[in-house]
Amino acid sequence: MSNELILATNHLPITSGSLEQYIQQVNSIPMLTAEEEYEYGTRLEEHGDLDAAQKLIMSHLRFVVRVARGYKGYGLPLADLIQEGNIGLMKAVRRFKPDRNVRLVSFAVHWIRAEIHEFVLRNWRVVKIATTKAQRKLFFNLRSSKKRLGWFSQEEIEGVASDLGVKPETVVEMEARLSNYDVSFDGAPDDDEESNYLSPASYVNSPLNDPAQQLEHDDWEQQQNSALSESLNGLDERSRDILMSRWMDDENKATLHDLADKYQISAERIRQLEKNAMNKIRASLEA
Repeated sequence: MSNELILATNHLPITSGSLEQYIQQVNSIPMLTAEEEYEYGTRLEEHGDLDAAQKLIMSHLRFVVRVARGYKGYGLPLADLIQEGNIGLMKAVRRFKPDRNVRLVSFAVHWIRAEIHEFVLRNWRVVKIATTKAQRKLFFNLRSSKKRLGWFSQEEIEGVASDLGVKPETVVEMEARLSNYDVSFDGAPDDDEESNYLSPASYVNSPLNDPAQQLEHDDWEQQQNSALSESLNGLDERSRDILMSRWMDDENKATLHDLADKYQISAERIRQLEKNAMNKIRASLEA
């Protein structure tokens, strides 16, 4: 019956006209009395009467608007919040049991808020702000508990933690997440040039991200390594060993005295051989 229920409410004015017109229209729909609500609820439950479901939904759209207004502080469009709340209302109507002597508005508030909560969590941040059930509860309760702008004092942190039944460090962590904000990569469409220069697109570009320059860099590095290898091969064995031991062994670099003992010559002579070999390498690379 869920698909039929959605089809029966397709003419809801949320998608036509302005938001103000929509709110005026839903506020003009008469509220149902307890007797009417019971009658329509019974017809829907026992006979799947979609006309009855429509009357139950339409008469409670104004309540969805009222609930959705409470979430405007999250920076999301009110029309989207209302639309999600309407989905929650339809789910509540589908599950409504009139013989339990509970008014639909009391039963539906849970479903309306649940849908809006999910929408806020999906869209308020690019990165998930809350993932566990406890974090989600803290996310919504913390915003309502915060009475002023600025950071919590330690006393306020402990008070909120006690009220919500969480650790103080959990409150601090969630407050830090709430205090962050997302930045558009390209800047807002209506920003002028002076404002847009602060957007990430204006300053995160790196030459290394250019495929042509990256290819050129890799090619140059490969040529240098090849030239260095040829230059080393052009040295005599002792000079090549001195350079390899002194500069290309990162773990066990040999000292002048180590090589002097190895070749049975003075450390000064090792230094001269090293210098001569370096000059030959440099001349070869510059040629």
